[in-house]
Parts: sequence; C-alpha cells; structure tokens
Amino acid sequence: MKLFDIEVTGITDDSRELKAGNVFVCIKGDSFDGHDAAREMLEKGAVAVVAERDLGLEKQVIVQNTRKELAKLASEFYGNPTKNLKLIAATGTNGKSTVIALIKHILETQGSKVASIGTVGYDVVGKIYEAKLTVPRQTELYKLFREAVDNGAEYCVVEASSQALAQDRFGEEVFAFECAVFTNLTQDHLDWHGTMENYFLAKRALFDMTKSAVVCIDDKYGEKLVKYIQSEYDYPVLTYSAKDFADSYAVNIKSSGAGVSYWFSSAKEEKSFPLKLAMPGLYNVANSIAAISACVQLGIPLDKAVGALENFKGVRGRSEVIYDGEFTVICDYAHTEDALVKILSSIKQFTTGGSRLICVFGAPGERDVAKRPLMGKAADKHADYIIITSDNPRFEDENEIIEQVAAGIKNTPFEKFTDRKEAIHAAVKIARKGDIIALCGKGHETYQAIRGEDLPFDEREIVLNAVGDDGNRPD
Repeated sequence: MKLFDIEVTGITDDSRELKAGNVFVCIKGDSFDGHDAAREMLEKGAVAVVAERDLGLEKQVIVQNTRKELAKLASEFYGNPTKNLKLIAATGTNGKSTVIALIKHILETQGSKVASIGTVGYDVVGKIYEAKLTVPRQTELYKLFREAVDNGAEYCVVEASSQALAQDRFGEEVFAFECAVFTNLTQDHLDWHGTMENYFLAKRALFDMTKSAVVCIDDKYGEKLVKYIQSEYDYPVLTYSAKDFADSYAVNIKSSGAGVSYWFSSAKEEKSFPLKLAMPGLYNVANSIAAISACVQLGIPLDKAVGALENFKGVRGRSEVIYDGEFTVICDYAHTEDALVKILSSIKQFTTGGSRLICVFGAPGERDVAKRPLMGKAADKHADYIIITSDNPRFEDENEIIEQVAAGIKNTPFEKFTDRKEAIHAAVKIARKGDIIALCGKGHETYQAIRGEDLPFDEREIVLNAVGDDGNRPD
C-alpha cells in the first residue's frame, strides 16, 4: 500500500504502537484525542496523519470521519479481505454469541469453512485468539479477516456490539453483510449510550449495511426495526418469534433440563420440521430460530438448516453444565436483568421436590450502574437463595457494587462475598441433593478484571476444586 508515493508499513490509531512507515489515524476518544499527538507521530516516523481538522502539518489528510477512514485504510492495507468473505452479523443485548455459534455450526455441516468473531473468541479457521473486545479495533479486525481468507474461510459470522457499530469499526463504505440478525434490546450499556433510544440507534446502524435481515419481534424494538427497514430498504426481511406467529416461529415447545424440542415453522414455505436442541430455555428456542432463519436467507434449504442443529453441543459459558452430580452447577454469561430472568426462569422449573435454585452473581464495574438493582430484583424473583459477589469490578469498590445490587432484593435470603471464589465455595457448601447452582456473569471468561489486571479465574476449575476430584465436597 502506498500514500504520497511512499510505501506504508502499517496503519494505527494507537500512538503507543506507531512504527516508522505507519499511517497514524487521529481518533478522538473518551480520554485521549489522537489529533493532539499528530505532530509527534510524524516526528517519530509516521508517513502521514489522517485527521478530521486542519492541523497545519505537511503530511496530513483531512477526512470527515476518521473512524470510518480507519476501517477503509485497514481494509485496503490487508487487501480488502471482506470482498472474499460472506459476512453475517448478529446484534442485540442478549443471544449474539449463541446465534453466531449456531449459524457457524449449520454452515459447517454444509461443508463450508467458517470464521467467527465475538465475545467467546476470534476463530480464523485453524486458530482461535482470545477476545478482549467483542469486536476488535479496525486494524485488528481487518487483519483477522485477512487471516481467515488466507485460511480458506468462505463465511465469517460476527457479533456486532453496539459500541463497535457506534464507533464505525466495520466501516460501512467497504462493508456489506449478507445477513444481519436482531435478537432483542433490553437495558444495558446506558453508561455508554446514555438512553435506550441511542442504544437502539447504534444497533439499527447494522441494518443500513446488509443485504438481508432476520428480526425478532418479541419486543417493541424488533417491531420498530422492521418498520424502519421496510420504510428505507427493499431487501428481504424475515421476522421470528418464540412466542407468537411470525415468518419463522415455534410450536409445541417442550423443555427439560437437557434442552428443548419444538417444531420449527415457516409461514413463507408453509412447512414445519421437528427439532431437538441440547440447550435449555425458551430463549434458546428463539436463538435457534434466528440462526435457522439467517441460514435460509443465505440460501441453505430449511430442512438442512433445522437438521444440522440436532447434533449441536452448545456454547461455552452459555447455559453450560459444568458439574452434574448430587447437585448441578450451570455457568452462564447472564449479566443483565433480562438475561438473568431468562436463565433463572428456565432453570427454576427443574427444581422440584424441595430442591432449590441458588444464584451466584455480581454486576460488572465501570458499566451501567442503573441496571444493578434491576439485576438484584431479577434474582429476587426467580432464585431461592442468592449469593452476591464480584464480576469484573475493575477500579470500582466491590462492596459498593454489591450493595447496589442488594438494593433490588426484597424477599429472598442472600449472602455477600467480595471474593468470587469464596462465593462459589459457599454455594457448593450449602447445596443439597437436587439443587441447581447458577453461576451468572462470567460465562466463557477465564479472568477477573480487578484494578487494571486480568487475574486468572476459571469457574470450571474452581467448581471442580470445591466439589473435590471424586465429586465429594471436601470437609
């Protein structure tokens, strides 16, 4: 890649990463404005700076939006890899990770090589990288796309977070999704977006750069999104519901602790197919309908898409059973009020004969404060016993977060532990035969973010240690 007839060795928006020969793109962030470092970057060897205003520098390129330009430059630097990938994205407050995993599984059963980018990790076909962000920065994102293409990927499924969309990490000028999926919208990230309307608009941006859509109409924001798409675009849209009639919907739903079964029904094709899914909960009925519908939009025959999910084994950290003995321990990423309601209400129906649902959870630090008592309220409604603890407190005081969560609990007995490991051991210690322990919030994560450090923390290891190697709890 050349700029000003000079060979470019890389693109970056991080002043700490700059190397001689790089183009430096000035991004105005929450705490640092790259424009302030532009002159220094040229002095350190940048071949040019890209800015949104005139900085009076010799090698400057002025553009309207540097975030979008960063995506364009990164794409060009890595040989425009998305031209050789069919891209599918899922957005929504909950369900994104599961939906893209289900889509990936269906496509792979059809013989395709599929990459994926999301909270659980970055899979570039043959290698998986740990994910620090759901969607990485533009430069890393397009590097991943390049690696996926070089490894033979035909498709890439992506979790499209609201922050990534608001920050133009995809770059709409060079990006076109084959299909975009909307799962739901409930309160989260208001510390970042400010209002639910802004949160919705960030999600809606995905549907301005897609060729087809799949939209859940089980909440008002899905219905609102369908009206927007139909008023602005003429691409095909499939609505779906796990509760009512839609283009794709479920009938005769039956649940068990091991999963769900139902008939997937297509109003358009006037066909229904039976499906057994090894993931419990009505919300996973919705997630599977979304994935099947997305694959139908991609041209996969409906019966093939449905049949592919019969041998799907589940997603790490999503309704994952990590111990099943005298009692059961389930690990889930639920970290919002809505997600807690969904996982706890699904599990609760399997506590019978005096067995209890014990919920261990916390609220993340430096995130939406308003949702904390709402999470407490959700646990209060569905759990029989609650243990409030830490969940990535970052630089916040763990005890203050715990008290804010506890404010939403009015009726259910609860304990408080700042140390999450102690909280898990306490839950295991009090568990009786038939009880279910729900560890909510961490999911796939294997760390705790505390005061600037990501400390090793894998709930699977902690649970196995707590119950003992032979399944018997140490005295």
